[in-house]
Amino acid sequence: MARPSRRALSSVLLPVAFTAVAHAQKPLTWEDVREQFRANNPSLQAGQTFVQENRANEVTAGLRPNPQLSIIEDEFHVWNPNPLQPFQNAQLTHTVTQLWERQHKRQLRVASAELATAVSAADAQDLERNLLFALRDAFIRVLQAKSIQQLAGDNLAYYDKVIEVNRQRYQAGDISRSDLERVELQRAQFQSDLINARVNLRTAKIQLLALMEDKRPVDRFDVTGDFDFRETILLPEELHRAAVDARPDLKSADTLIRKAEADNKLAWANGSTDPTIGVEYQRTGPDNTMGIDFAIPLRIFDRNQGEKARTALEIRRSQQIRQALVTSVFRDVDSAYAQLDSVRALLRPYRDQYLKQAADIRDTVSFAYARGGASLLDFLDAQKSYRDTELNYRNLIASYLSAANQLNLAVGREVIQ
Repeated sequence: MARPSRRALSSVLLPVAFTAVAHAQKPLTWEDVREQFRANNPSLQAGQTFVQENRANEVTAGLRPNPQLSIIEDEFHVWNPNPLQPFQNAQLTHTVTQLWERQHKRQLRVASAELATAVSAADAQDLERNLLFALRDAFIRVLQAKSIQQLAGDNLAYYDKVIEVNRQRYQAGDISRSDLERVELQRAQFQSDLINARVNLRTAKIQLLALMEDKRPVDRFDVTGDFDFRETILLPEELHRAAVDARPDLKSADTLIRKAEADNKLAWANGSTDPTIGVEYQRTGPDNTMGIDFAIPLRIFDRNQGEKARTALEIRRSQQIRQALVTSVFRDVDSAYAQLDSVRALLRPYRDQYLKQAADIRDTVSFAYARGGASLLDFLDAQKSYRDTELNYRNLIASYLSAANQLNLAVGREVIQ
């Protein structure tokens, strides 16, 4: 059988290699970044491990007390006249006792342990909420840096065409060499914008990769997303209700109240008396006897008064913490909503008026200057105004996305995508 040629193998393997590289360099969406973060972040993993630890405590809480076995042998003679039967008259006693828990102590322990697990699960969700806020903020900074880099590149390409037109005018004698040099000198600002934008984009990607625990090279990493703002209608009352339903820290506070109530019931149960019941077998010489053991502590001094008082106060403290947290949540939601609304109010005139005006002025003044109908100062000022307007618009969009991220954090779920 003929061996395939090297060229034939290359024709087969190269497309596969290019496909693998292209797949590795595919830009990640926000959902991709979030899922990779959840899979790799050690802090989230530690939170889930702590939940599993508390779940193991449920097993311990549900265990019953072990029975007790005691063996006693006494009343045998040290100097027995019959050395072949040293234990002839000895008394052998076997006793098996069991502590009998009353007042549903075991069930209350299990309930308290289950509520502790629920608290740890809510705390893990709250940790994820805060970490995802930092991750989304880093994701927004990458999108902002990409948008500004695109703007800087477009501005430089546009200005290079302007320079070429003015060089032709200089060769034709329409403008002086001094004016041409001033036009060319302005290119340094656009070139500097592009270089700074590339550095900022690389820095933003490095920070995002660090949060994702991703070790891939920066040059092979990219993200994609919607870098714009939306006219989403949100009512503060609806946001308040959504926050009460969704915030994990509020769920944790509610569960802590229930756990404090369960602990208080357990404290009262632990103040009750638990008898110890047993069966006794005794052999004395040839005689076999049975007996019943019953022991009960006399709780004259210690009736678990301290734990009863402490757990009752813990219920009140948990309720006060929950009330303060609700107030803080509403304040966070209102503050984030006001910030979002103010940024959106600034964005509307840019979208509806300023961007178009800046582009029209730049094109009109450039056209007029190319035909001697505008001064060099007007031309340079128009270029700067367009650059500043577009840059301000992109920075405001980033501020809007950051405010939306803050609102999502305050509510506890994504109310704005």
